[in-house]
Amino acid sequence: MHGYGPMPQQPTTSRPSPATLTTVRVILVALTVLSCGLLGWAAMLRLAIVTRRPRDWFLLVVVIALNIGLFAFIMATPDDPDEMSDAAALFMMLWILGLLAGVITYYLYAEIRHYNTLGAPAPYGASAHPAPPLPYQQQHLAQHQQHQPQPQQHQPQQQHQPPNPYTAPATPPTPKPAPQRLDQVRAELDELSDYLRQENKDSRDGEGR
Repeated sequence: MHGYGPMPQQPTTSRPSPATLTTVRVILVALTVLSCGLLGWAAMLRLAIVTRRPRDWFLLVVVIALNIGLFAFIMATPDDPDEMSDAAALFMMLWILGLLAGVITYYLYAEIRHYNTLGAPAPYGASAHPAPPLPYQQQHLAQHQQHQPQPQQHQPQQQHQPPNPYTAPATPPTPKPAPQRLDQVRAELDELSDYLRQENKDSRDGEGR
C-alpha cells in the first residue's frame, strides 16, 4: 500500500460572532454617514483586511482618492452658501450621495458574502485551528482500533501438555516397610494372651484339687 502524505490544509479564518459583526457594521456605516462620506475609507479598509482580495485593496485606493477630491472641493467652495452656484452645490451633493451609497452598499454586500462562505461560527471553547491530519497509515490504524471489539477477560485455564516421548516415565514410589512399632505391639499382645491362658489354666488346676 503506497502511502502518500495528506494534502496540507490551508488555514481558515475564524468567523466572529453575529453580535460582533453587527456592531462593527453599524459603527462603520454611522461613521461614514456622519462624516458625509469623508471617512468611508475606514469601512473599505476593514473590508480589504478581512477579505484580502486585490479588488478590495484597489477600491480602497479609489475611495481614498474620492475622499481627498471631495475634501479639496469643499475647501475650495466659498464659506457663504449664497455665493456658491447651484451647479457647484448640486455637484457636491451628488458626489457625497454617490460616495455614501457606493461605499455602504459594497461594504455590506462584500462582507456579508465573505462571512457566509466561511460557514457558521465556531462554538464557544472550540479551537479555531483544526488539528493536523494524521498520515494514512495512522488513520487506518485508528479506524481499525475503533471497530475492533474489546477482548473479554477470561480466567487463565490450565493447558494440558502432551506427554513427551523422550522423557522416562516416572517410577511409582516403593512401599515403605511397616514400622517396628507394630511388631512390638503384636509381640506384647501375644505375651498378654499367653499370660491369660496360663492364668486360666492355673485357676482350673486349683479348682480340681
